[in-house]
Order: sequence, then structure tokens, then C-alpha cells
Amino acid sequence: MDAKRRDFLKMAGLSALAGLTAPAAVHMLVNKGPFQANAATAAPVGEAGEGGHEAAPATGVRLGMVIDIKKFGENQELARQCIEACHSIHNVPDYGNAKDEIKWIWTEDYEHAFTDQSQYKRNTTLHELPIMTLCNHCDNPPCVRACPTQATFKSKKTGAVLMDYHRCIGCRFCMAACPYGARSFNWRDPRGKDAKGQPFIKHLNADFPTRTRGVVEKCNFCAERLAVGKQPACVEACGDTGALVFGDLNDPSSPISKVLAENFTIQRNAALGTKPSLFYII
Repeated sequence: MDAKRRDFLKMAGLSALAGLTAPAAVHMLVNKGPFQANAATAAPVGEAGEGGHEAAPATGVRLGMVIDIKKFGENQELARQCIEACHSIHNVPDYGNAKDEIKWIWTEDYEHAFTDQSQYKRNTTLHELPIMTLCNHCDNPPCVRACPTQATFKSKKTGAVLMDYHRCIGCRFCMAACPYGARSFNWRDPRGKDAKGQPFIKHLNADFPTRTRGVVEKCNFCAERLAVGKQPACVEACGDTGALVFGDLNDPSSPISKVLAENFTIQRNAALGTKPSLFYII
């Protein structure tokens, strides 16, 4: 079949998929994955020349994060520090309104973060705590299967879900496929200015690329920092509080594996089969 015809049929299929209810669409993408393709030419920051969306081998690295909800509740300044560190380092624009908001990491209330955990009788203290939220870097990511250009893909090295912004065509199929609302779309030029002449990116970090209008973006697990031996910005911002623990889920001796072995954790909408790499201590 002609390549252009195949691409057209993929787009048509995704358009039809967009008409499904969210759970049905996610189920189809997670279980069937009809649009897989090799993204070997993609070159995200921190992982130049390496791409592909295949799952990391069982004996390889799979990065994950544990978020201690109560520790963020005890020190609510931590959430602000995490958000500011991440957004500053990654040139996340501030458009000044909720409609155009771009966010890589943010807080949600319990009911929005854990829609599958709603109960008639609730622990009111727990439900009033801010829930740190970011991309779940799923081991079975529906967003990857939905992308017609392989702009979003799974790292073979770390299992993280990454993006090549140069490949993104702004179709937003990945946003429709993500059941966690972890992706944002640039309706405006992030490198522009507001009505008062103030730049949307307040403090430009020359070491990280800015995006353009019409491009989707999200958390990348700080791939560019990991490449030079640093921790993710949010983890570094938390210091030694233990509010965020990051590491290799496949290494039984890693700090994150030990934390998971010693604590009861939950995940966001795990029943969808996306296999999130984020865990929450409640």
C-alpha cells in the first residue's frame, strides 16, 4: 500500500477513535495498538539519535517515581518549589490564563487525580491534600500508539515517554488518548509576549529548547538532566524530604524499589491497563 495512503488511513482511524468515549478509546489503544511504527530517527533532548517506542526489556531500566502525598501536605511549599523548578528549567510559558495554560507538573485535588478511587465515606484529611501530578510515563502508553508521526515515543534506554517536538504536527491525538490529562497544547507562541510586552517565558533557559505554536508538550522525566547524571528538577527541589523518590523500578536494590516494598501505594486509573510508572503513598 502506498505510504501516503497508509498515513491517510491512520489519520482517518484516529479521527474515528476521537469520537469514542475516553475509556473506550484508551482500551482500544492500550490493547490493540494499531499504529505502531519505528521512531528510530527521533532525537529528543538528552537522547539524541536514539528513539523507538518499544517497551524497555525486562532486564533493562524502567524509570519511575514515588510521590508521598502526606509529605506534600505537611509542607505545601514543596509543591510550589517543584513546579517552579520544573517550569523554569524547561522554559514552560505562562500565558496568564487557564484556557491557554501549559503545565508539566501541577497539583490536583484528590477526586480529580484519583477518579477511580472515589468512595462514599472518605478520609477528609487525605482528600484535602494537594496531589502532585505529572505524566505517568506509562509502560503501555496509549499516547504513543495514537501519534501518527512518532513525535511521542518510549525510550528504549529508560522506558520514559518522550517527545520530538520537530515531529509534532499538532493533531492532539495524543492528548485525546491520554487518560491523565498530562499533555498541554500551545495555542499561542510560547516565545511571544503578552499585551503588556512581558515575555511568556519569564526567565529563558538557553540550555533547553523552547517550543512553537501548535506543538504539544509534557513532562519528559528530565531526560536532559539524567543524561548528565542529575536528578529530575522536581526531585532535586524536594531535597532530602523523601516527598519524591525517583529511580529504576527494575532494580530491586534501588531506593524506589525499597520504598515501594515498604509502603502501600496506589496509582491513577491503573485498571485502564496503561501501567503507570508513578506511585502514590497515601
